[in-house]
Amino acid sequence: MGLKRTPTAEEIEDIKKSLDFLTEETSAIKLQQKYILDIVKEIRSLHNQNAEKEKWIVYLESRVTDLEQYTRIKDVIIMGLKIKPRSYARAVIADSKEQHGELDACSAEQQVAGFLQSKGIDLDSNNIKACHLLPRKNVSDKPAVIRFVNRKHWNALLKQGRKLKGLNVYLNDHLTKYNADIAKKTRHLKKLGKIQNTWTANCKIFIKLNGTLEEAKVLVIKHIQDLEKY
Repeated sequence: MGLKRTPTAEEIEDIKKSLDFLTEETSAIKLQQKYILDIVKEIRSLHNQNAEKEKWIVYLESRVTDLEQYTRIKDVIIMGLKIKPRSYARAVIADSKEQHGELDACSAEQQVAGFLQSKGIDLDSNNIKACHLLPRKNVSDKPAVIRFVNRKHWNALLKQGRKLKGLNVYLNDHLTKYNADIAKKTRHLKKLGKIQNTWTANCKIFIKLNGTLEEAKVLVIKHIQDLEKY
């Protein structure tokens, strides 16, 4: 067995320099690791903040939709009814744009009320607050909207909608665009057989699921994303 050689002073100095270099490298790596961990922590914090903000935005959008829908809570929209435009003679008589609007509203109200009453629907014009046509592009039969003085008369008219069966004229809630898109989606799902039924009531959209009596639940749909699972 040979004797162990004692390192020279020069070799010891080289080893010391190598250790010092490794120590510096290790310190630099630790600093970089801390910097990376701090960045990851900040990213997670920002991600959580964004998630909370997205939830808040969804909530605010829902509230705006609810408020917008509430302003239409006394409205009935009539689809499929042909409203004749006011005559040229009446347009000449009118003195201002304001009068034009009054004449148009009066004409629409008289025509709508007259049609409904001719079909045996009980409707008192004194209970109507306003009546006008909705602006729709490329649609010859523009929907008409009746706004009632109170909800009692609104509900009374909707209940008589069955008297229009077979006439291709329909009485519905006056939904916002967002809710109308949800209703359109639910009707499409029903057509595909994905759900059993869908309807609107009190400006809310309902669906009935497929399945047994226990599975065929009735749900209120407030967000179009809720329909993605079907």
